[in-house]
Amino acid sequence: MNKNSFTMIDENGNELVYDVLFTFESEETHKNYIVYTDNTKDSKGNVEVYASIYDPSDPHSRLEAIETDKEWKVIETILDTLQEEVRKQAGSNQNNEQ
Repeated sequence: MNKNSFTMIDENGNELVYDVLFTFESEETHKNYIVYTDNTKDSKGNVEVYASIYDPSDPHSRLEAIETDKEWKVIETILDTLQEEVRKQAGSNQNNEQ
């Protein structure tokens, strides 16, 4: 895995490339998370985003499933905050162009 993307093999042996959106360590859970996408879109046109637990000290770290609601809440809170920041910046950029 490099810092911007990584490849996984699915159950059919196909190589799938994912773009890393961000990584973080949660002070609340004391685990490291990776948030990533394959840039596909859902039925509403939103980009599909995934998250897993990983070990940043292991270059061959296996991604582990997130299993608790508490962990998902931590990730959703960060995603919501980032989305709000992007919206603010986009609005600011539009105002500067006018």
